[in-house]
Amino acid sequence: MYYGAYRNSRNASWQCLIDNKIKELPTDVIAIANNSNIRVIKNSNINRLEPNESGICLLVGSDYFIIYDDTQNRGRRRFTIAHELGHIFLGHLLIDLKGARTFDTSRSQIEQEADVFASRLLAPACVLWGLGLKTPEQISKVCEISYTAAKIRAERMELLYKRNKFLTSSLERKVFDNFKDFIDKNKVKD
Repeated sequence: MYYGAYRNSRNASWQCLIDNKIKELPTDVIAIANNSNIRVIKNSNINRLEPNESGICLLVGSDYFIIYDDTQNRGRRRFTIAHELGHIFLGHLLIDLKGARTFDTSRSQIEQEADVFASRLLAPACVLWGLGLKTPEQISKVCEISYTAAKIRAERMELLYKRNKFLTSSLERKVFDNFKDFIDKNKVKD
């Protein structure tokens, strides 16, 4: 993924956290959807997903819907909803009422952008840093994401810790400030 696309996805996730006044982990993806008038629907209620899909976003008229596979574990469901929010907030084109379907094995550019949005929404680096979280187990537990997603996030955090480039963006500083009380109360003891 090009750095510009990565930066736009990351910044959009930070702006989403700020706009929705998210101040603690785990990030409440349903509250974000509700605040944005996006209806989140369990697939078991409407049976719309293909067998290999985790979720889709739909635009019907001017209304957005997210349908997710509610048979998956909680961490996976949360990531799917955040991913679909990413498609909506990043302005990915919806064609024939269907959003970007999440079973594309090639992981297209827009799928990667939505993944970046989701991971940064659910596990913002500055908050993980402030809390002192480093392991996939810690990240998975605090952020309520799957171990697989937490492992990928921990690998990225390892690079960020080496570079020690936290709080360099005004958006990132605002996210950190919003989480300050949560960080102070939940910081990992060395």
